[in-house]
Amino acid sequence: MKKIRVLFPFAGWADLGGSHVSALKLASCLDRDQFEPFVLCHNEAGSVGQYAQSLGLNVEVLQGPRLMGPPNNKTDADVGFPEYWTRTYGQLVRFLRDKKPDIVHTNEGRLHVNWVFPARRLGIKHIWHHRQDPSAVGVNYVAPVFSNRILSVSYFSKPSRPIRSVDKKFQVIRSPFDLSIQRPDPDAARRMILNEIGAPENAVLLGYFGHLEPRKRPVHFVQSLVAIQKQFGDRPVHGLLFGKVLNPDDGLDSGSMDVAREHGLSAQIHLMGFRQDVEKCMVAMDATLVPALNEPFGRTLIEAMHLGLPVVATRHGGNIEAIDHGKTGFLVDPQDPEAFVEPVVSLIEDPSLRQQVTQAAYQYVQDNFGLDKHVAEVSDVYRELVS
Repeated sequence: MKKIRVLFPFAGWADLGGSHVSALKLASCLDRDQFEPFVLCHNEAGSVGQYAQSLGLNVEVLQGPRLMGPPNNKTDADVGFPEYWTRTYGQLVRFLRDKKPDIVHTNEGRLHVNWVFPARRLGIKHIWHHRQDPSAVGVNYVAPVFSNRILSVSYFSKPSRPIRSVDKKFQVIRSPFDLSIQRPDPDAARRMILNEIGAPENAVLLGYFGHLEPRKRPVHFVQSLVAIQKQFGDRPVHGLLFGKVLNPDDGLDSGSMDVAREHGLSAQIHLMGFRQDVEKCMVAMDATLVPALNEPFGRTLIEAMHLGLPVVATRHGGNIEAIDHGKTGFLVDPQDPEAFVEPVVSLIEDPSLRQQVTQAAYQYVQDNFGLDKHVAEVSDVYRELVS
């Protein structure tokens, strides 16, 4: 039987993120008797290529073609629409003619638009794996016409105003997670964090896990912590923000600290930065707060649920699809910072409730987010498209 060749192109200069991890784990786990995956990195291998190679994947670096960039994230190396069509498009067509993939599976906003046109030109199937806002221009105006399938991490992310109906090509396949990760010792992890931030034994530790970017609303997290502290009186509540600042011009790190200082809590808000030991950091917390808006389907929620950390998230975006309110976590008013107070207090003061919620959340993750399930569902899509 002829193997199905699948090309996964990436921007080699990009920081390794959740979408890269999901796509590359998928590629590495495809049945090699049926599929032949190969990875392409534009300009350099970078952290994405290195991670792919660590999974045993073949990686090729493509020098030369300059890509179109999205309006809100252009780089100095990007080209405009005219130069793309006069130069880049032809170079990508020649690459596809040489490599002869059956499917081009793109996973990044910049790569979707650059690869969908040459794939269409040659009759190669294209999969647009959408992990962004439902109002994004490309998935509404390009994918409905030129892609063969739109895969998404949530129903929330379905194109909100497509130029033509996508009902026959849109499909939700949940992102895969490594469920083999063992839970670190929570007591040891808690002691580590308490020592690091200089907090007392009775401190309430609330975590924010994710980049400091507008959509994830770190300032709203601090505002919620201010309201929670009022309910605990003399017992200190500490907020720990784990993640790097994506754009210093947004001022979200300084804005978060400004709110803390305004309420006399600057010593209780900690900008922890990016951490490699994120599992230890997670299990050290009493709960994680997810104040994000328009989050397609946050990996943080599922990772926390797998590790036994209770989640309180805004009733918005893909959060609604990830959490069964009152059973596997809690959903709150996205506009009211004080809405986080009641569920957090209940989880801290009622150990039986915490145990009930975390056990239900853990089982939900085991049943729905394993890598094997993800690979099987995407493999079915590949076979269907090529047949």
